[in-house]
Amino acid sequence: IEVIMPKVITVGEALVEIMRPSAGQPLDQNGEFHGPFASGAPAIFAVAAARLELSTAFIGAVGDDAFGRLMEKRFAAERVDSSGLQYPAGFATGAAFVAYDDSGGREFVFHIRHAACGQLAANLIPIGLFEGADWLHLSGSTIFLNENSRAACQRAMDLIVTQGGKISLDPNLRPELMPVDEAGKSLAPFLAAADLLLPTESEVQALTGESEISRAVQSLNAKQDAILALKRGPTGCSIWRDGRQLDVPGFVVEEIDPTGAGTVSQR
Repeated sequence: IEVIMPKVITVGEALVEIMRPSAGQPLDQNGEFHGPFASGAPAIFAVAAARLELSTAFIGAVGDDAFGRLMEKRFAAERVDSSGLQYPAGFATGAAFVAYDDSGGREFVFHIRHAACGQLAANLIPIGLFEGADWLHLSGSTIFLNENSRAACQRAMDLIVTQGGKISLDPNLRPELMPVDEAGKSLAPFLAAADLLLPTESEVQALTGESEISRAVQSLNAKQDAILALKRGPTGCSIWRDGRQLDVPGFVVEEIDPTGAGTVSQR
C-alpha cells in the first residue's frame, strides 16, 4: 500500500457552524437556524486545498460526539488526512453560531475555548506528519484561542521550518476571541516568520494603525521576502512582494456563504 505523505498541513480548530438561514436575523432573537455544517477556518482551508488535489493533512481536536463524527466524515469525503485529529476526554466539539446583517456584516457567538478545539497543545502535534511537507497554514483564529493553541502553532511552525518548508498565515482577526491590540502582539512572531500572508484590507489597517493601504502594507512587521496577498472583496486582490504590487481584478460569482468564501479565497 502506497502511503502518501501530506504536502500541505494546517493546524487549528475544527468545529460546526450553525447559522441563520437569511440576513437580518440577529442572534439575540428567537428564530430558525440551519446546520450543523463542518467549519473552522483551518478545516475549511484543508478541504479547499484537497479539492485542488494537494495532499493535505489537518491537525486539531474534536469531541467524541455526533459533531465530531460529522467532521471526520467531511474530512474523509474530501480526502483530507485526519490522522492528526485528537479527542480530548470530557470536551465536546466546538461550535460557532453565525448571523448576517443586511449589509453583509457578521455576528458570531463562539463555543471554542472550552470545547475540544481549545484543548490542542504543543505535545499533541504529530511530528511524523511533517516529513516531506512543503507548507504549513495557520490562522489567527487558532492563535487567539489560548496559550496552548499558540504553543501548538509555534511547535508546528518550528517543525515545518526544520523540514525546509514554508508558512502561510491568515491573520483572521476575531474581536470575539481577542481584542485587536492584543491580537497584534500574539500574531507578531507568526507574521515575522510567514512566507505568505493573506490578510484583508481592514486587517492590515487594524494591525498597523495606518488607514492608507500601501502604507499599512509597508508598515506590517512581515518577513522581508514574504508575499502578501491582500484580499479586497469584490475589487479582487493585490499582491505585494519586494516593494512591487500586482493588482488582480475580482469577478462575479454566486455567493453561497461569505465566511467560507473568505477562507477558501486563500487557496
